[in-house]
Amino acid sequence: MRTNIPEKLLEISDEIAARGHANLTRLTVLKPWFERPNRLRAFAIWVAAKAKSRKGKTVGVAGELFKEAQALLGHVQLYAPELDHETARHLHDRLQRFQNQYKKQQWGPVRIIHNWTLMLVEQGLAIYLWHAGSPPHGYKLAADYCQHYDSRYGSGLSGPSRTKIEEMVRFMFAFEAWEEGQP
Repeated sequence: MRTNIPEKLLEISDEIAARGHANLTRLTVLKPWFERPNRLRAFAIWVAAKAKSRKGKTVGVAGELFKEAQALLGHVQLYAPELDHETARHLHDRLQRFQNQYKKQQWGPVRIIHNWTLMLVEQGLAIYLWHAGSPPHGYKLAADYCQHYDSRYGSGLSGPSRTKIEEMVRFMFAFEAWEEGQP
């Protein structure tokens, strides 16, 4: 079913182009899109697949985790993903243990993330496995995928976020077209 949510995302991209930044919470427009069955699960695997394919050399345990993610997600059908649950759960657990360091802050413990890309894979797998009916989890994943730090504006949506928002829009258009073709 076609929605107007991709157009709302393009408005956010235009705002970033005009003002240099946009508030991260603007991505909450995605929540209604995630309410339709199977959309959030497909989006989560799409983000995880995009993350695991990022360029750059990673060695050690992180490199091994990227290889496992590649093996699991390398040939998945993005619009109707079917992963081996045991393998996906095992990889998720390994990703979580890899970045299981917390720092005590005044308001509570804060998780220390050394490899943001692996965290996106972890979040995508968690949504696929356990949170496929939770639009707030989808919003959080989209926000983590799109956010960028800029010293003028802090963390939020700025320059490079536009490319990621536009990638999401292309995914959404393609998914909606695929959805229309389903019996």
